[in-house]
Amino acid sequence: MIPASTRYARATDLEHALSLLAEPEAKAIAGGQSLIPVMKLRIARPSLVVDISRLDLRGVTERDGELHIGPLTTWSDVIGSDELDRPALAAIPECARGIGDLQVRNLGTIGGSIAHADPASDMPAVLLALGARLRLRSPETKRELRLADALLGPFLTALGPQELLTDIVVPVPTRGSGSAYVSVEHPASGFAVVGAAAVAGPGGETVALTGVGATPFVLSGDGIAAADIFGDTFASAEYRRDLASVLTERALASARTRASEDS
Repeated sequence: MIPASTRYARATDLEHALSLLAEPEAKAIAGGQSLIPVMKLRIARPSLVVDISRLDLRGVTERDGELHIGPLTTWSDVIGSDELDRPALAAIPECARGIGDLQVRNLGTIGGSIAHADPASDMPAVLLALGARLRLRSPETKRELRLADALLGPFLTALGPQELLTDIVVPVPTRGSGSAYVSVEHPASGFAVVGAAAVAGPGGETVALTGVGATPFVLSGDGIAAADIFGDTFASAEYRRDLASVLTERALASARTRASEDS
């Protein structure tokens, strides 16, 4: 299908981007791998598309025991980052390698995935398990919130209409930690029917799931039995619950193995 008529503007810096987003129904675009498909289906009809792809918000760095991932960092950047080449953070590039095809990985951005908030998106589960936080900017304020508090529902986040994600902050797990991501994808769409991210180490173990609820979420102490898991035309709730149990064990086993290697 063909998108509805819209206008286009390329932001030259962050302040310019925020001013452009003041227009009602304006939408930011970076890689376009999430927004363009829903525009083609006319689910999204922005009055103005604000291109933020040239902003200086790309790259992976570590400072003071925390990882900083620019929201415009592509999946290919994530896969090739030396900062992520360690057992404690292995789930991040492991997840990125399975996202889309080569074109999607070269153009799609980690920030775009978070802002789009697809309930079957892979990377938010990994970032949830790692305790990620988001830094946001609007024309008037800067704020920070946990990723868990930013994901409100299917395709719905706590970001305001004139607010941009400027940094993804991931606490680096302590020495002796490992992380892993495993999923079973739908053969047609490539999206996760169920995905499980696990972190294991001296501080305990954390598991987050995607594809099974309104948003990706961290498992509570009551485990999968207490989780609110839905069914649809692709897989029943019972099937997803059983699959989530299997993938959780696989992700934990891999994370524990990597933790033993993180010396």
